Amino acid sequence: MDLPLPAALTTSLVPDLPPLHVARPERQTVPLVFASPHSGAHYTAGFLADSRLDPTALRRSEDSFVDELFAAAPGFGAPLLTATFPRVFCDVNREPWELDPGMFDGPLPAWVNSASPRVGAGLGTIARIVASGEPVYRNKLAFADAEARIRQFWQPYHAALAALIAETRASFGYCLLIDCHSMPAHPAHGVSPADFVLGDAHGTACAPRATRLVEETLGGLGYRVRRNDPYAGGYVTRHYGRPREGVHALQIEIARSLYMNEARVERAPGMQALTRDLTRLVATLAKADWSVLR
Repeated sequence: MDLPLPAALTTSLVPDLPPLHVARPERQTVPLVFASPHSGAHYTAGFLADSRLDPTALRRSEDSFVDELFAAAPGFGAPLLTATFPRVFCDVNREPWELDPGMFDGPLPAWVNSASPRVGAGLGTIARIVASGEPVYRNKLAFADAEARIRQFWQPYHAALAALIAETRASFGYCLLIDCHSMPAHPAHGVSPADFVLGDAHGTACAPRATRLVEETLGGLGYRVRRNDPYAGGYVTRHYGRPREGVHALQIEIARSLYMNEARVERAPGMQALTRDLTRLVATLAKADWSVLR
């Protein structure tokens, strides 16, 4: 039986929808770039037809509404990059060619990375499963499909991100990338789970001052903050975070329980308060002296 699509999906079946959106300030006044790679909710009709899961099950893999939580960034002089496509369709926080050979109807090229831990977990560039562990697809895929997604979605997103970082570094001499994510509730997180997890690849992707300022600001607002456990940063953090070259990357994971109903993929009453607090965080970062990042 076909299930009705939520409004957020129904209105997004636009074949020529751009794969990304950049909200720019009138003039960039701070060496900051914000990015939300996993909040996209625009699903193509073909993908929905190929999936064995209902739309809500697919949407639980999103970092839903994270782009809204950081929407104030351009008002403080920093650009905000957002992917419009969902991570379950193409995950830009992976290498471009992390693919599971078991998902495809033929052999993959030898240069494909089919042995990474992410692929083994079913969460490569093209995910085999959703967060709950259920398989995504009814049938095996053609490699041409994966190649098209990577070239039409992954590559434009990273071209835009690299351009924003290069522009920022050219203007200020350095850049701090804040890569914005959300994390689901999980029994392994214990009885007192973190509200935020900051990932700086164990100090290798970001100056300690930046990580510490974010940690202290969020802690001062009453949140439980943890570093690098269990999320130390994905491909984006590790690939772009090159402090010796003046580029710093910090991943922020936000507990979804703070602002949304995970089961129904809906905004919860806490959304307004969290947005206000994250706007305070953006303001604090915008006022900081980042010359130490040179």
